[in-house]
Formats: sequence, C-alpha cells, structure tokens
Amino acid sequence: MRKKIFLGLILSIIILSLTSCSTEEKETLNVLNYDIYIDKTLISEFEKENNVTIKYDTYSTPEEMYIKAKAGASNYDVIITGEYMIERMINEGMVNKLNFDNIPNFQYVGEQFKNQPYDPNNEYAVPYFWGTLGILYNKNAVDTSQKSWSLLWNEKHNQRIIMMDSQRDSFAAALKLLGYSMNTVNEKELDEAKALLLKQKPLVMAYITDGAPDIMINEEADMALVWSGEAVSAMSENENLDFIIPEEGSNIWIDAAIIPTTTKNQELAEKFINFLTSKEATLRNIDEVWYSTVHTEALKEVNEELLENHAFNIPNEDIEKMEMFRDPKEFIDLYSKRWTEIMADKID
Repeated sequence: MRKKIFLGLILSIIILSLTSCSTEEKETLNVLNYDIYIDKTLISEFEKENNVTIKYDTYSTPEEMYIKAKAGASNYDVIITGEYMIERMINEGMVNKLNFDNIPNFQYVGEQFKNQPYDPNNEYAVPYFWGTLGILYNKNAVDTSQKSWSLLWNEKHNQRIIMMDSQRDSFAAALKLLGYSMNTVNEKELDEAKALLLKQKPLVMAYITDGAPDIMINEEADMALVWSGEAVSAMSENENLDFIIPEEGSNIWIDAAIIPTTTKNQELAEKFINFLTSKEATLRNIDEVWYSTVHTEALKEVNEELLENHAFNIPNEDIEKMEMFRDPKEFIDLYSKRWTEIMADKID
C-alpha cells in the first residue's frame, strides 16, 4: 500500500513538473488596440493554434495609446493605431521595421493604402482598416439639405449633439468648417477653431469616444460626430439613421499594425499580424467592427448590402475632398493645450 502511495506521489510530481515546464515555455504576446476593434474569438484561436498567451490591452484615443506605449511598462509587441500617431512614433524611434517575409498577407493590401506619408516606403506598418469622419444623424430630426459641418453648431439641436472626446477629430470638424487644413499649425487658425468649439459647447450633450452609436440607435440624440464604421453599425440597427461626409471635406484615416521597439518577440508579433490580415480573419473582423477593409480579396466577398452603404463603401467624390492627419511634431502642444482649455471651460 505504501509503495502504491509512493508511486502515486512520484507520478503527481512528474505531472506537475511537466505542466509547470509547459506553462513556463508558453510565450506571451502583448497587444494594444482600440477596444471594439477585433473579433475577439480570433485572439483565442491564435492562442490555441500557436500555444501562446495574448495579453490584450485597449485604449480610446490615439493620444491615450501614445501615453501607454511611451511608458513602455507593458512591453507591447503589437499596436494597432492611426496613421498620424504611427508617423509620430516612427519619428521618435519607437517602431521596429518589419520583416515582410513573415507577413505574406501584406500582398493583399490595396495599392492605394501603401506608400502613404506616415510610412512612405512600406517599412513599418501593415494597414488594418480605413475610414473617415462624419456626422451620424436621425433623418426624422435633422435637415441635411446643406451637408455641412455647421450642422453640429445648429442651436435647434441644443443638448442633442454628441462630440468626440478626441482633440484631433473635434478640431478637424471646426477647422474644416472654417476652411482650414485639419493639420494646421497656425496659431491664429487654431484659436479660431477653439473659439468655434467653445461656442458649440453649450449645445453638446456629451463628449465621448465610445457609446455614441448606442445613443443614436436609441434616438436619445439627433446627431453625433463619429467614425464611419460606427455609422455603419448604427445604421444597421436603426433605419432612421444616416451618415454624411460634410461638403467642406473630412479626413481619410488608415489604422495599421506596428511592432514597437518594446517587443520581446518580433517574429511572433509578425506572425500575429499576418494572421489578422488573412482573408478569413479580415472578413470576421468586418462582421464585428463594420469598418472599410484594405484587403483586396476580402472585399470581393463582402455582402452587397454592405457595399451599398456609403459609410462603408465611401464614394470617390468624397475621398477626393479628404486629407490625412499628419504628425504635427513639436506643434502637437498647440492642439493639446487648446483642447484642455476647451474641456476645462465651465458653461454658465
């Protein structure tokens, strides 16, 4: 009996030892992304297929992402973020060049999304989704006969307007309404935009980065400044909603995957990026997040209803009037300072 117990103990120790070794050998991938920007079943699928653990962290705005990445405490391996912040991070030496031999799915990125100003030689980033900024509105409440950013300043919709808690996006609406570039570093122009946003502030129900689509679906607001994918999602839930890209023009953004210099395993990070940019994963992500795809093969299998949605399949005449956010470099404080002042301003 004692012999059996002894053998049982030895066997248990061996099993625990093997389990411990397996756990220790399991690699970890630290990923930073927008919160609702992936079909999360893909994460568990990649973990299972590759015997790895993914620690998935999120952020709300590119500025928040930058703070997290700059701190470096989490040793991120993959970050998905916007073009102007990628440009800033490249300029600051925070991003590694990619080995595209490990990312063969890069071949399916549409040519119009390559060689962009933030990565002109296609060395650092793999495009993920793209889209624009516009106004999601209730057709029963808002007259859009004039498709202008000025709608967001219409006093008839007092406390029924939602703005983004995102300095570049909110400033973009004001700057374009004034006829200026959304990349201006002219202090006079930025002061005019600030004054316009302060004038608007009493009309605004809320400044948020997530949640505007749900508020619009429930018809608790008349209009909201949103990204195009948010509009697609909301319009699918409420037929009273529609989306416009104002006639003054808007931005065209490209979110892409990068590998920061904090990575501990670049090859695994590249494998994950390649997995995310496969046709199957892209189609599943489209079903989850509703944003426009850069993937040429996945686009061929997008359903007709989605292709007919102008917030997903953005018309060329609108794209022609768009500009891309750029890194303002040392002038970023011109935006940050004014945005802080706007948010701190008390409404009497």
